[in-house]
Amino acid sequence: MKQLEKEKFVYAMDKENEPAFHISSGEQVVVHTYDCFENQIQKESIEMDTLDWNRINPATGPIHVEGAQPEDVLKVRIDNIDLGDQGVMLTGPNLGVMGHRMEDFQVKVLPIENGKVVFDDKLSLPLNPMIGVIGVAPEGEGVNCGTPDAHGGNMDTKRITTGATLYFPVFQPGALLALGDLHAAMGDGEISVSGVEIPAEVTLTAEVLKAESLAYPMLEDDEGVATIVSKETLDEAVDTAVEMMIDRILPHVDMTTSELTMLMSAAGQVEVSQVVDPLKTARFFVPRYILDAYDIHLF
Repeated sequence: MKQLEKEKFVYAMDKENEPAFHISSGEQVVVHTYDCFENQIQKESIEMDTLDWNRINPATGPIHVEGAQPEDVLKVRIDNIDLGDQGVMLTGPNLGVMGHRMEDFQVKVLPIENGKVVFDDKLSLPLNPMIGVIGVAPEGEGVNCGTPDAHGGNMDTKRITTGATLYFPVFQPGALLALGDLHAAMGDGEISVSGVEIPAEVTLTAEVLKAESLAYPMLEDDEGVATIVSKETLDEAVDTAVEMMIDRILPHVDMTTSELTMLMSAAGQVEVSQVVDPLKTARFFVPRYILDAYDIHLF
């Protein structure tokens, strides 16, 4: 199987980036990633003035997927995530939701033992290996890997895990897929500005679909399907994610917009991905049983 090493990475998703790798549509590849700090933090006693903040969120890639063209959809199945043996967390002044109450930076190094994250001597957290940054080259100017948008990027969505399938709008030839910022665990919101940041190896399969184009990424897993939208405010992200989902489902059901809206209000779920990046990310999730009841196949 092809291997893409972590040393081939970008700090921005950009049509000007030279491909680090080429794969055929439907081909599987293993992608090695740094953590979001580019593995700069190895111990809790790090001097913060030695941390290079210009080296944040490296994304391995970009991967040129043969045959991908603007207005196509890039299907990316997450086949497996193998984590490193320790993660790190960081928070401090002006970072995250509580940054206004922080006087100093604090770092935690969190070992991964027996399938759990060791938070302290009293508590170990269940693993939820997930991809924080994953996306394609955007339509216009490049976007740094810390910012999410229509191309994906730093969506910090905990549903992006093993077994999930992502669907991205393609804006540039070859799509130019890149990914990084893996987490061993992260709560919805990522309120401290970091999850349990960790290096990893991601096995994925990328396939080009000549399907109806997307405005924003979508996700599908065993539990259902979600639209993922990033906007300046959480309200805008939620509204756009809901409307996008209704517009995607409406042609597949014998319902009025009003009826489908009522169904979504009764059974759909607004979920928060992250509230700490330059744009905020929300998702609207529809359970699998609704798709099955109406024989809905969105892709």
